Amino acid sequence: MIRPMATNPIPQFPAGFLWGVSTSAHQIEGAADEREPSVWDAFTARPGRVKDGSTAAVACDHYHRYREDVALLADLGVDAYRFSISWPRVNSPGGLDFYDRLVDELCAAGVRPAPTLFHWDLPVALDWLDRDTAARFADHVAVVAARLGDRVGKWITLNEPAEHTLLGHALGHHAPGRELLFDALPVAHHQLLAHGLAVRALRAAGAGDIGIANSHGPTWPASGEPADVEAADFYDLLLNRLFADPVILGEYPDGMAELMPGDVQSDLKVIAEPVDWYGVNYYAPNKVGAPQDTGTEFGGVPIPAELPFSLREIEGRPVTDFGWPVVPEALTELLTAFHDRYGDRLPPVVITENGCSYEGLDDQDRITYLDTHIRALHRASEAGVDVRGYFVWSLLDNFEWAEGYARRFGLVHVDYETQTRTPKSSYHWFRELLRAQGQRASGR
Repeated sequence: MIRPMATNPIPQFPAGFLWGVSTSAHQIEGAADEREPSVWDAFTARPGRVKDGSTAAVACDHYHRYREDVALLADLGVDAYRFSISWPRVNSPGGLDFYDRLVDELCAAGVRPAPTLFHWDLPVALDWLDRDTAARFADHVAVVAARLGDRVGKWITLNEPAEHTLLGHALGHHAPGRELLFDALPVAHHQLLAHGLAVRALRAAGAGDIGIANSHGPTWPASGEPADVEAADFYDLLLNRLFADPVILGEYPDGMAELMPGDVQSDLKVIAEPVDWYGVNYYAPNKVGAPQDTGTEFGGVPIPAELPFSLREIEGRPVTDFGWPVVPEALTELLTAFHDRYGDRLPPVVITENGCSYEGLDDQDRITYLDTHIRALHRASEAGVDVRGYFVWSLLDNFEWAEGYARRFGLVHVDYETQTRTPKSSYHWFRELLRAQGQRASGR
């Protein structure tokens, strides 16, 4: 059953607003034996690292079923498809041929390709602690752009360097599984440097419409007590400003540049290469307080007691199957705060990920989540934020990193035994939304 929209339709977004869905290579492609290994292959091979003991060796088998998935995109009626290009696959024989075929298929279906050039699946031989990895990434980007640039008109350099730094290198919950705490800061700097070098490589190849996909969320203090406010301010700096300020302003927040490696001021000139838009991945706000003696946990991720903050539960809100609070108005708060903070220096904004984990084919909770968040995005637009697009995470159920296959974010259900794709109620709802917004689906 699809919840009807006619009684309370979502307000119209401006003409040219970009509607899409997102995926990532490691989470859906499978065909792991047809590419080099990545840090995620090494991580998932270690017992206990993934909750259900699974790997992404097959995942959704998108590598062999991409035509079926592009047909789902065409039927959905999206303007664009954000996917990622696996660096390990590009390094392997025939790897770029696959993306050549995928881009051709998308173009033939009238769906705009919007590739992300790094979505966490670093080749296993490389290391973000090594500055040279940023230069190697720029070389990789140049190769991809030379092959696909004649058909790709929208590019994303990196996906969520904050999570890759914090979860992968500081806390050890994601690949490569390091527990460096604040010694992981060079990973943040080198990814940001890689972003800037990638922008330069794309421009040199004649590419335009370039952005980055950073994850952000409002940070709320657990109370008005000074210790909680101070902890929340620091967490906001670490997860929001540390990754936005260098790209948008060309500077680190106060006190952070001194903690970064190399000639930071010279690097910042590269990091701040102008982008055409700024991508925001939004899922939930964060409630933060002073550290607690026993440490805390958030979304299944342990937060060590030695960190200068703790994450607290946001009470009185519905939660997704992942346990994340559903707070759509926080998206409006986030975007208007960015608009106020960065002013004219903030590029146009694209929501590059927004979605939720729920079970079932008749996923009314997902419909409600998407409906309320799209309305919240429209309110931000009305408040003066230059919002240019919205991408749902995700097209398909997929391998959800350390959670394995226990979480389902897709508009399309995937039976991992048979690889059968079944559009959920949310898929049909989103298709109707696109028709109501006057996008391509209106002609289908």
